[in-house]
Amino acid sequence: MSTRRAAPFAVALLAGVALAGCGTDSTSPASGSGGSSQAGSGSGSSSSSDSCPPEDGSAERRTSFDEAPPMCIDTAKTYTATMTTDEGEVTIALDDEAAPQTVNNFVVLCRYHFYDGLTFHRVIQGFMAQGGDPAGTGAGGPGYNFADELPDEGYEVGSVAMANAGPNTNGSQFFIVLGDDAAEQLDPSYSLFGEVTGGMDALQAIEKDGSDGEGRPSEVHTIEKVTITES
Repeated sequence: MSTRRAAPFAVALLAGVALAGCGTDSTSPASGSGGSSQAGSGSGSSSSSDSCPPEDGSAERRTSFDEAPPMCIDTAKTYTATMTTDEGEVTIALDDEAAPQTVNNFVVLCRYHFYDGLTFHRVIQGFMAQGGDPAGTGAGGPGYNFADELPDEGYEVGSVAMANAGPNTNGSQFFIVLGDDAAEQLDPSYSLFGEVTGGMDALQAIEKDGSDGEGRPSEVHTIEKVTITES
């Protein structure tokens, strides 16, 4: 079946998930209002977000927070995320000019090793791959929400955006656009904060394994770690 034919089903699936998420932590394409959170792997701990993690990655892993982080990045700098998955590395250019709060949130979580060991818990072929839920169910998050930074236009293949359960419910979950139909048909209702600049082959390998009718992956694929560099 072509991506074009599959698109109406994918859009309907995402819309259904959004409706199911009303009043809960489940979302579309996403999730993550973040009320409950548990470690995806290893030992995590709860923490106040009133301080910034070390830039060298030496912070101990944290998976739950009392509030959104303070501004820790320097918006005069450029930030890049290298996401190591079980299928290879994915390089993401982070757009702190268009979405400073969202990039800051992602960078802080990465420096706390929040994403280490988490899975891509939702994959829709020809559409998107979603990860960042410490519960692995689509209902988890970091314990807080923060405001939207929506794009003026839409998305492209390789766009990285926050999943949500409605306006201003961003947390930790994100999705990566994998198909033209998603880029064309998704409303600009998700905070766009990055673009894949390398490693689409790794994402295509994750996508290739497919999923069931509700987007649950047929094979488990893992985010092993995310490293942030700045220049």
